[in-house]
Amino acid sequence: MSEWLVLTLAMLAACAVVLSIAFLNHRRIGEDDDPSETPDVIEYMTMMIGVIYAIVLGLAIAGVWEARGAAQEYVRQEAQALHEVSVRSEVYPAEVRSRIRADVDAYVSYVVHKEWKVMADRGELTDEGAALLEKVRRDVTDYQPQTDHEGQAYQPLVDQVAVADDARSARASSAGDTMPGVVWFGLIIGALVTVGMVFALQIRRSFREMLLAGLFSALIAFLLFLIWDFDAPFGRGIAATAEPFLQQFPHLADNG
Repeated sequence: MSEWLVLTLAMLAACAVVLSIAFLNHRRIGEDDDPSETPDVIEYMTMMIGVIYAIVLGLAIAGVWEARGAAQEYVRQEAQALHEVSVRSEVYPAEVRSRIRADVDAYVSYVVHKEWKVMADRGELTDEGAALLEKVRRDVTDYQPQTDHEGQAYQPLVDQVAVADDARSARASSAGDTMPGVVWFGLIIGALVTVGMVFALQIRRSFREMLLAGLFSALIAFLLFLIWDFDAPFGRGIAATAEPFLQQFPHLADNG
């Protein structure tokens, strides 16, 4: 099911539930009830609950957005480091250079076309990807430089492999959900309390009040969906992509 369809259904469901409760509540209260008699303390509590929940929602959105940005940066760092390994191996003999570049290409192709889907679906990396990167490391570290020029290039190449490995580890730590379950519990309970407090103000069945109640509940549903969508940096609609790899290794774009 499309995530946007899920969002639409969630917003419609939130509106339907709120409006249904409003209609039922209106029938229970009766026509002679005066909503202007709502105590000031209830209006104050409703306002404060809304403000506090808005702050919590803002912090949650900022947190998952920052996690997504960090995940995309890890991908960029990994791709850039591997590109540097491929380019800087130019100083090595043709046989060594070809082996390094072939293994770098094999690793990148595997990450883009196979490991990425596993990471998005299961929130983890694969052993095969780690083995392919280890092969690149062995290509670089096992070669003994024969000239001063090769010796000067050796350590930077080793460092770039280490950067790629570190970025891969960071990517692995970002592959799963970023929001703890207890935070989701608080967000959902807060949403129910915030929307529920609307009825403490004894809203009527006028078009204006029904419209505002429906839009408010739909907004809460949209913001929760936004947090859920950002919560898995690699796994959902607005997710980090493998584009940095394809930018650095365009010849691998169609090698799936």
